[in-house]
Amino acid sequence: MKIIDYKTYAIGVGFRNLIFVKVFTDEGIYGVGEATIEWKTNATMGALEDIRPYVIGADPFRIEHLFSECFRQTYWHTDPCTLSAVAAIEMACVDITGKAYNMPAYQLFGGKVHNSLKVYMNGFSRAKNAQEFAADAEVAVKNGATALKWDCFGDSWITITTAAMNRLIEYTSAVRDAVGPETEIIIEAHGRFNVHNALLIARELAPFKPKFIEEPVFADIVQDTIEFHQLSPVPTAAGERLFGKRMFRELIDRNGVDYIQPDLVHCGGMNELKKIGSMAEVHGIQIAPHNPNGPIANAATMHVCATMPNFEFLETIGDAPYRNELTNEKRIIKDGYVVVSDAPGLGIDFDPDACVKYPPVLMSQRMFDGAF
Repeated sequence: MKIIDYKTYAIGVGFRNLIFVKVFTDEGIYGVGEATIEWKTNATMGALEDIRPYVIGADPFRIEHLFSECFRQTYWHTDPCTLSAVAAIEMACVDITGKAYNMPAYQLFGGKVHNSLKVYMNGFSRAKNAQEFAADAEVAVKNGATALKWDCFGDSWITITTAAMNRLIEYTSAVRDAVGPETEIIIEAHGRFNVHNALLIARELAPFKPKFIEEPVFADIVQDTIEFHQLSPVPTAAGERLFGKRMFRELIDRNGVDYIQPDLVHCGGMNELKKIGSMAEVHGIQIAPHNPNGPIANAATMHVCATMPNFEFLETIGDAPYRNELTNEKRIIKDGYVVVSDAPGLGIDFDPDACVKYPPVLMSQRMFDGAF
């Protein structure tokens, strides 16, 4: 079997664009993948074209070989746009292989350890005051969420003002009172702070018993994450902006986090996610993948997570109201858990005609001006 072509689709869905890929073979079996990366749509669509010479004519069953060729030949090994493009092709090859052998993708990664996966909800509210925010949290819990994550640091950067700290405590206290002691809460910092200020924040948050604080310090300085983890009274999570397994080595080898958070798309695909999970398992570190992605990447991530003994839980996020028009995704969350598909391959497909109805929107990142 050989890959003869692939087509790419960029779709506008609110705060970012999705990127879907459909890969075709000479035997009529096709596979789907996703290369979504926030606010880098044009670069990633270009990267998908850049790797075309390595993909066309390749055997979709030789998944590791194809990844290795793309990784070796593209030269810029830690470029998230290139790795996201490679991940989309790799997902599609896994999908093709599963369909060809009539088995779900998780069987290609060792089989299920977990029949269902615990999830946490991100982006459950855009309310601008603590009372409304807490009310939205309460609604999310009533709808089945057992863990919630949010970032309410506004335009904070490097340091945090007294007013911003008070706002953080007000929101956190209101949510904890609304959802009770058993719902897990997670604080997202998006790599905003230096170590000193991140530790001040962690000490203020500790009485509310958060599950972890995510990216408390600058994401590209591994030493800062390690130092924070050594001193913080709150568990540490990081890794969404590390790209490829090699970038995870130092953080894992030095036990720099409690929870490692690779993004399947940006770290290079399903095999890379599995390898990073195994690296973490050796060090007793749980894996909680970053996953604010679209339905295809979500399906691929779930298949790999189902096979990892050290899986903790998976991020889930709301999208545009027309998300269900784009794919046949069946994402049912019950009591805080989601079931992994047993259908062949990834168990998901998308409708190209629906995708072109929602063109991509060129947008800039607005996270640190208070938009989130």
